[in-house]
Amino acid sequence: MIKEFCAENFEYIPQAIAAGAGRIELCDNLAQGGTTPSYGVIKQTLSYTKRKNVPTMVMIRPRGRDFEYDEAEAAIMKADIEICQALQAEGIVFGCLKEGWLDEELIQILLDQAGNLDVTFHMAFDELSIENQFKAIDWLADHGVKRILTHGGPADNTIIDNIPHLIKLIDHANRRIIILPGAGIRFDNVDYVLAQLNLSEAHGTRIVAI
Repeated sequence: MIKEFCAENFEYIPQAIAAGAGRIELCDNLAQGGTTPSYGVIKQTLSYTKRKNVPTMVMIRPRGRDFEYDEAEAAIMKADIEICQALQAEGIVFGCLKEGWLDEELIQILLDQAGNLDVTFHMAFDELSIENQFKAIDWLADHGVKRILTHGGPADNTIIDNIPHLIKLIDHANRRIIILPGAGIRFDNVDYVLAQLNLSEAHGTRIVAI
């Protein structure tokens, strides 16, 4: 089981790893759903996590609010991916939408920039219609994205409420891409959720007890 700890900056990462976190998603500004952390935070985190053999996925998101980005913001995202490559992060996390669908052009640009980095498509996925979620799984799998982070339903639903839809997403993915459940998964329900979904990865800010 991989418990991915969603970290706001470096502060709690040592405690999270000591408590059993097997992967880190590194963000800033979780009140806005997570944005890209600073160069210094990325560098310090990777210095620590590499010593602990814990992979780190860095959020690539230039601001809060929606997931539609203009040309300047796309350039910022590309530059931040370059920083992640230079600092030897294991992976990155991003999500780009356009008019109710994936921003295919920008996603491809960022994937090309990412090279061999692992890529997670984040909870922008949950903004898509149900029909488009299944189509997006196909597109993202075909373009080499490794996993999709999703709550599996409306934000005001509990993760338990969303298990039936998550199962449908997992079945559709059919091992072509990892469905990574998140939001509302805690140290005291993670075992139950993963058993219900027959998965071995989960994500959360309280995924381990610290």
